Amino acid sequence: MDIIMTVTGIDHEGIIAAVATKLSEFKVNIRDVSQTLMGEYFTMIMHCSFDETQLNLIDLQEAFVPVEHSQKVEIRIQSEAIFKAMHAI
Repeated sequence: MDIIMTVTGIDHEGIIAAVATKLSEFKVNIRDVSQTLMGEYFTMIMHCSFDETQLNLIDLQEAFVPVEHSQKVEIRIQSEAIFKAMHAI
């Protein structure tokens, strides 16, 4: 399954490391990443993929709740198919 993950919050050290570490724990492959700072705000969009037979989207979303809390960021994970459908003209 391909997913789009967005991460936003006040910039500080360790955000990318925390997100990448959690993805690695679940054997999620980071296919592409874009991150930028907008003033004091950190923003990141990741295109990732994982084996649907080994992991489901709901479990992955729940696994990121502690990362959101510890890093004080907002993390959204969407199926790429839904993301594409929402943004189709």
